Amino acid sequence: MKELLYLKDDQLKDLIEKLFIGYREIFSDSKKILEKYSIGLAHNKVIHLLSMYEGISISELLKRLKVTKQSLNRVLKDLIKLEIIEFKKDDQDTRVKHIYLNDKGRNISNEIFQTQKKRIYNALLNSKSEEVLNFDSVLHKIING
Repeated sequence: MKELLYLKDDQLKDLIEKLFIGYREIFSDSKKILEKYSIGLAHNKVIHLLSMYEGISISELLKRLKVTKQSLNRVLKDLIKLEIIEFKKDDQDTRVKHIYLNDKGRNISNEIFQTQKKRIYNALLNSKSEEVLNFDSVLHKIING
């Protein structure tokens, strides 16, 4: 633990590389599924968030993705063509649209998740419980700055 107080730039660069490679590998596992539906990583991110936040509004989705409306619209148009999402107007404010995965979308989401789950599950299974808890804690601190 004491060595963490003296982290060198090379050690931090090594950690950043591991985070990058981990991210790349998690998403490369699902590449065949994405190709099967002619979609890419941007679509995968939207599908993932829709599976996590059922009925999310477009404005909230924009905030979570940190992308432009134009970028999101391109992805949503593709997902509409594939017939995997649906929109419902808000009961109180009809200007607000909520987005849902339909059955086909939920099946695609689950298919992607099952491939990604294998790598993460195996890594967690082969780790000590304290490592898992500490890793989760560190990830939250990275995410929240």
